[in-house]
Amino acid sequence: MKNLANIKNILFDCDGVLYQDLEAVFGQVSKKMTEYISKKLNIDLIKAKELQTNYFHKYNTSLNGLMIHHDIPPREFLDYVHDIDLSFLEKDKTLRYELENIKLNKYVFTNGSKEHVKNITTHLGIDDQFDGVFDIVDAEYHPKPEAITFDLMVQKFKIDPNETLYIEDIAKNLSIGKERGTITAWLINDEYWGKKESEKDYIDYKIENLSLFLKEIRLLKSS
Repeated sequence: MKNLANIKNILFDCDGVLYQDLEAVFGQVSKKMTEYISKKLNIDLIKAKELQTNYFHKYNTSLNGLMIHHDIPPREFLDYVHDIDLSFLEKDKTLRYELENIKLNKYVFTNGSKEHVKNITTHLGIDDQFDGVFDIVDAEYHPKPEAITFDLMVQKFKIDPNETLYIEDIAKNLSIGKERGTITAWLINDEYWGKKESEKDYIDYKIENLSLFLKEIRLLKSS
């Protein structure tokens, strides 16, 4: 882990990284997406789900496909699908401790919205621990792992990728990070789209526990 001793920044994806019960959260988001598509395009729920899935596979987000083919208003879509119940999420005191005590710039880099990140981090009790959030609106609706998205994020945060650790649960999203010079870490999971390409050599670290990984970095930098 010696190459982590000199990092100055950490990029965190939100969903599946800051918390790991992805189904409990994204299951709700996915259901809302299907409902929205069904109502907006006047098709049944089965066809709406098929379209949602196909667009996700082809365009990296369902929203991207809906904007390309159906001129869906993105803000309306984001507001609708992120209006979910997060009352089951508990404050993560261990994660908060590590975020508080690791003396690095910390940013959230997400394909979701700032409002969704705020909702998630507030429930986890870590909403005051980040120096900035880059969301799909900042990306001009270009989803990760598109190069333009990563480059816009670097410009906004004014960071040097060579001094940055990038943590994701979707392995393929790390490819552009590695191209640009970041150290990459994949949070191990068994989701089909999460683990796809997880054997690629653009992944530097495979981790099982975010808080423990941050602790190891904190101790390394203080030694």
